[in-house]
Amino acid sequence: MLPTPYLGRALALVGLIAAACGGATVAPSASPTTAASQAAATQAATAKPAQKLVIGFTESLTGAQNVTSKKQTEGIRLWVDDVTKAGGIKLKDGTVLLPEIKSYDDESKQDRVQALYTKLINDDKASLLLSPYSSNLVKTAAIVSEQNGKVMITAGGADDATMEQGFKNIYQVYTPASKYLTGAIDLMLKTDPTIKKIAIVNEKDSFSTSVAAAAKPYAESKGLQVVVSEGYESSTTDFAPFINKIVAASPDAIIGGGHFQDGTTFAKQLLEKKVAARFVALLVAPPEPTFADIGAAAEFIVGPSQWETQTKYSADSAKALNIPFYGPAGDVFVKAYQAKYNAPPSYHSAGGYAAGLTLQRALEEAGSTGTEAVRAALDKMDLLTFYGRIKFSTDAKLHGKQVGHEMVYVQWQRDSAGKLATQVVWPLEAKSADAKLRK
Repeated sequence: MLPTPYLGRALALVGLIAAACGGATVAPSASPTTAASQAAATQAATAKPAQKLVIGFTESLTGAQNVTSKKQTEGIRLWVDDVTKAGGIKLKDGTVLLPEIKSYDDESKQDRVQALYTKLINDDKASLLLSPYSSNLVKTAAIVSEQNGKVMITAGGADDATMEQGFKNIYQVYTPASKYLTGAIDLMLKTDPTIKKIAIVNEKDSFSTSVAAAAKPYAESKGLQVVVSEGYESSTTDFAPFINKIVAASPDAIIGGGHFQDGTTFAKQLLEKKVAARFVALLVAPPEPTFADIGAAAEFIVGPSQWETQTKYSADSAKALNIPFYGPAGDVFVKAYQAKYNAPPSYHSAGGYAAGLTLQRALEEAGSTGTEAVRAALDKMDLLTFYGRIKFSTDAKLHGKQVGHEMVYVQWQRDSAGKLATQVVWPLEAKSADAKLRK
């Protein structure tokens, strides 16, 4: 059965089809026609024809971001499928919008993002925009979108810096980078209060640098000694120089990382070189289901996640917060995603779908595709979805920055059958298992 918000749209589409075929046929009845049925017939006869809504974005079919970008795009495409099956997005005046996505391969390159978002706006006439994946690419897309006065929902960018430019048209679904590893530090100290020394090693891109820059003072505020604090180039495949420095400093814990490729490589080399740190938390890579492909190197690694399949947000949760719940329940999303892609969704998948839901809700509330109306609806938005809470800052400098969504933390552990699986280990009220230290 379709979720309630979608059912009405499905019924609206039936009315449109009936009108297109020459009107509804009234079955014989002994009862007189009621005022309600007359009103329904009038509405069906005067319903506006469905309109195509072009939504543009780029995806990394190739290059360094291709794994996580693919997951994000799958989430976006599933959202489009669900909206289409439900009959489109229905506005207050009866207009029905049928989303049509236009996307290009950005090859994980900023210069291509700049050129392609310009093309999406000027040539493809995209009414609204979604973002590429990764903060560096999002930053470029945001500048182009803002310069052209286009609303863009960012699904794959957590960098604080992008959202501190005073942009008027950019809205961030992800929890900002400054909050990515602070919770991991809290988890670490809860799990082992004797930890005193940590190493911070991060990719030198904008997102990872922002995370590390926020994590260092937070760790120090907790009485921890940061014995290593260094960045590495995104192209790094041999982490031996960094690992040697880490071993020499003998930290109790390691935090940092960057994206999927460097994160998996770093984790493998930590195991190969038998680094003895008791706690390791890395960005981006651990929550991705394919992180398990590195086998024993994945075990006990912690990662911050925007969302996990075990995370349960519901109408009851929304009621407790006194905000509305919108869209499908988490288990409905997971089931639909697995049916379409024959794989479990990652938080990147959920983020893509959530970006679509955010845009959908804004259009419904705005009653228009106009930039001013959509922006006003986004500014007022405060709701709960299967992905979590969505609310944006309206402060002039921080406009559009995500202020409602919270991170969860996962750890790869072996189940009773010896198979690697992720468990939610923080926050405690959301945990599916207790965190474990590396052996």
